[in-house]
Amino acid sequence: MKMTPPPRDRADCRAVSEVLSRVGDKWTMQVVVALLDGPQRFNALKRQIGDISQQMLTRTLKTLERDGMVERTVCATTPPQVEYALSALGRSLSEPVRQMAQWARAHLPIIHDNRRRYDERH
Repeated sequence: MKMTPPPRDRADCRAVSEVLSRVGDKWTMQVVVALLDGPQRFNALKRQIGDISQQMLTRTLKTLERDGMVERTVCATTPPQVEYALSALGRSLSEPVRQMAQWARAHLPIIHDNRRRYDERH
């Protein structure tokens, strides 16, 4: 007996696409990986990620906080210090992110070779 998949709901596909575009974003992935070792302050995150602008890191952190993947804690110091940490939801995302990174590293030589051959043909 052949099983047929349930019909796809367009609204459901859009919702899944929205989440996947967020978690698949290169900056989101790098922030999640950077926070795996524990809470970090903004400048430490920026140094660890490297080529991200201050504006893009701010935007990414705010979006992740809004989605509930990152928790922002303001420490009562002078001047105030802010730390960012993965929430339980963010930690649950870290395993698929790690698997994607492993897949990318394992297949990068093949992808580069395919690109080179494609470019030679075109």
